[in-house]
Amino acid sequence: MDEFAAAVLAFPAVVFTFALVVVVAFWLCVLVGAVEHDSFDDGSAGDVLGLGGVPPTVSVSLWVAMAWVLSLVGGVLFGSAAPSAGMRAVVDVGVLAAAVCAAWLASRVVLHPLRHLFPDEPGPSRHDFIGLTCVIRTGRVDGRFGQAEVTARDGATAIVQVRQTGTDVFAAGGTGLLYAYDEPGEFFWVAPFDAALDLGAPLA
Repeated sequence: MDEFAAAVLAFPAVVFTFALVVVVAFWLCVLVGAVEHDSFDDGSAGDVLGLGGVPPTVSVSLWVAMAWVLSLVGGVLFGSAAPSAGMRAVVDVGVLAAAVCAAWLASRVVLHPLRHLFPDEPGPSRHDFIGLTCVIRTGRVDGRFGQAEVTARDGATAIVQVRQTGTDVFAAGGTGLLYAYDEPGEFFWVAPFDAALDLGAPLA
């Protein structure tokens, strides 16, 4: 155990030892819900290094862990075989450089099949329906009741809860305009919509 601790705190492994401590502490915070795994989601650096496509916290954590293991193993295997202190220093620097490069290559290989788990585009949101027209599917719409069918821009349809603030008359099959979304109530505010006002409608 003493030999392991000495190797961990010796050059070149020590370069990544403290970084690994930070990585472990970060993921412990993720586990307890203190932070999100994509808290530092700016993938520009990862794209430049060829480690993009996943949150930078994932790619950096993997690279640090691999570099630490490689530098630790390399330092023990090759550093101890050096005939002198000067040669040991040269070997350790070489092990450090090799660990950095090898960890980068290994991280690219491991992360490549994981990229489809982290799509670049955000998933669909109910807020995407704001500004779209809908077809009323209930006999009335008031401040407490109402449903409508809305067609998203990608062609998908959904039945949503709708409410109104006034006394407008909505009939089943009529057209309404979704103009706001109420997060606590999970419904859309709807207003009457005249199809003649739709500038995008085809001319007769």
